[in-house]
Amino acid sequence: MKVAISASEPGMSASVDPRFGRAHCFVVIDLESGALATSDNTISQSAAHGAGIQAAKTVVEAGARTVITGKVGPKALAALQAAHVDVYQCSGGTVQQAVERWWKGSLTKVTAATV
Repeated sequence: MKVAISASEPGMSASVDPRFGRAHCFVVIDLESGALATSDNTISQSAAHGAGIQAAKTVVEAGARTVITGKVGPKALAALQAAHVDVYQCSGGTVQQAVERWWKGSLTKVTAATV
C-alpha cells in the first residue's frame, strides 16, 4: 500500500504542507517495499482553479491509497473518495512524524472538507 503526504519538499524530513491542492509535492511511500518517491505538484500550484482536483489526480496516478495532509477542499475530497483514497488530517511536523502518527492511529480520518 502507498501513502502520499503533502510536503514542502522531497524527503522524509520535509515539513508537511498544510495545503493539499497547492502543496509543493507529495512524498509517496510504498509501505510494502519501503520505496520512497516524490510526485511533483507544481502544475496545481499555479492553477487558477481546480488545484485540488489536479492534486487528487496526481496522488491517484502515483498509486496512493491513503493521503496525509493539512487541509483538503470539498472537490478534492470528493475526487479522492471517488478513487477510494482515505484522507487523514495532520497539522505540522515532518513527513516522517506524520507517517508515524498515522501508523499509531493518532490522526483523524477526514470525512468532510476541512477548508
